[in-house]
Amino acid sequence: MTKPSSMSDNATKSDGERPRGVLRDLVILWRYVAPYRWAVAGAVLALTTAALTVLALGLGLRTLVDDGFSTNNGGLLDQALFALFGVILVLTIATYCRYSLVSWLGERVVADIRKQAFSHILTLDAGFFETMRVGEVLSRITTDTTLLQVVIGSSASVAMRNFVMLIGGLVMLAVTSSKLTLMVVLFVPMVVFPIIFIGRKVRSLSRTSQDRIADIGAHVEESLNAIGTIQAFCHEHRDGRIFSDRVEDAFGSAIRRVRARAFMTAIVIMLVFGGVGVILWIGGHDVLTGKISAGELSAFVFYAVLVAGSTGAISEVIGDLQRAAGAMERLGELLVTEPAIAAPANPVTLPSPPLGTVTFENVAFHYPARTDYAALDDFTLQVTKGEKIALVGPSGAGKTTVFQLLLRFYDPDRGCVTFDGVDIRDVAPGALRAHIGLVAQDPVIFSASGMENIRYGRPDASDEDVRVAAAAAAADQFLDQLPEGFDTYLGEKGVRLSGGQRQRIAIARAILRDPALLLLDEATSALDAESERLVQAALEKLMVGRTSIVIAHRLATVLEADRIVVMDEGRIVATGSHDELMAKDGLYRHLAELQFDGDRGRVNKAETGSAEDGA
Repeated sequence: MTKPSSMSDNATKSDGERPRGVLRDLVILWRYVAPYRWAVAGAVLALTTAALTVLALGLGLRTLVDDGFSTNNGGLLDQALFALFGVILVLTIATYCRYSLVSWLGERVVADIRKQAFSHILTLDAGFFETMRVGEVLSRITTDTTLLQVVIGSSASVAMRNFVMLIGGLVMLAVTSSKLTLMVVLFVPMVVFPIIFIGRKVRSLSRTSQDRIADIGAHVEESLNAIGTIQAFCHEHRDGRIFSDRVEDAFGSAIRRVRARAFMTAIVIMLVFGGVGVILWIGGHDVLTGKISAGELSAFVFYAVLVAGSTGAISEVIGDLQRAAGAMERLGELLVTEPAIAAPANPVTLPSPPLGTVTFENVAFHYPARTDYAALDDFTLQVTKGEKIALVGPSGAGKTTVFQLLLRFYDPDRGCVTFDGVDIRDVAPGALRAHIGLVAQDPVIFSASGMENIRYGRPDASDEDVRVAAAAAAADQFLDQLPEGFDTYLGEKGVRLSGGQRQRIAIARAILRDPALLLLDEATSALDAESERLVQAALEKLMVGRTSIVIAHRLATVLEADRIVVMDEGRIVATGSHDELMAKDGLYRHLAELQFDGDRGRVNKAETGSAEDGA
């Protein structure tokens, strides 16, 4: 079996195959931006127009100083005012277009990434979720994509606009005074070096900060799912302290990132404006000696301030780009994770109609998170069409693992599993699972209505089909009594239902699916005596002519099984009917005596207690 890689494993593998860095991660991001080239082109045109209008102000300033103020030309001053209004109008329209386009682009790209990431997660195998926390995955889909939205929808356009102004400003500086421009160029390496050097540290700290935020999300998700247990064991204050420590860790990581970014910005600003001051001093002396005019110096100062401001803004944005690169790196690790369970290149088609026959041949299997322990070892079992098989044994015997392999949540390390004579590794997982119905001991109820929860078994089923399935599972009565009947919202995880009611919803879902193979994990364990009788009768009808494998914790529920398979430590230790197994001095008899004697003891104790109460 191919073991699924963890996120860190994928990251390591990627590191060996591709050059790391901001550029690589942002190139990956471009793949999602590229389909909307028209929006990018429009935004670039708008921001270029806005930048050029600002640059044009420098020429106007030079003309105004040299030809207006020096000659006391009031008419030229009036013309400058009207020209300024025209420039402002163009700048306003260009800014509106830029902001609208880049904001739309940011929201659109992030929506695409979120959809792709979630769809990809749904294809990952169970082994992935053994090693990856759900809260971590949620953080990558929500927090990290939000960072990308900020960059695409804001920071990227700011960086591009300031880059255009920086280049344009340098060109206009060279046109105005080559001597002073040379001074500016000499200052550029002094500014670029801290951006590159400190920027690497900012990126590393950004990744760490995002990981700590993911830890917070994972802790919240786990705690809210276990709120009843937390309160029952009076762990509110202790868990609160643990959460507080994780928040403080995240705060500390964020502060280290913020300080590094602030230090980078401060250094850049100090160098840039310090250079501007020196250049102004030199330029002032050139004006006094007549080498350049006052208008040329004014224009030069204007462009120098633009260059300085643009450089400072770019250094600010680089921090956002570093964070986005860290977010894209984390998302990239998620998106490149390949599922260990996937459809073969040329999947085999299962027989139609399906028979529901199952064979395990010398199967050995270890869970990815427990490679030193064999969940199944040399496991061989044949189940014929319509046969009812019961799996019994102590906890950890491997009963649930049989179901996991049948559903192809995992592939065996050795041996093979066949369905209707076809190795299930040669079948598309979806095609296999379409013929299997599962009722788990802990049923999953979605945040939807009763109708939608049952219809989950067959999405194209009519309302009448759903009602028939609900009636067969004895679920129609309590559903009809809800405020809106079958259309009543059942709450998150079915919180508005009792345990037995949730179980009957799950059974109705399996009945509606009408599978060739039925997998029941003690499907009646959560029901009261009356409901159990009704559901058991429905299941008896459902299992007629249908292959069924039942995991039994209460042995009284498998007395009518065609064959009982006794498991221990991943192996089959005995098979036979109830009477045959009871006749042997083995594990089944031991389990049965413990359970039946315990049941009789509880009944006798209850009867004695009732008699004493009556006396």
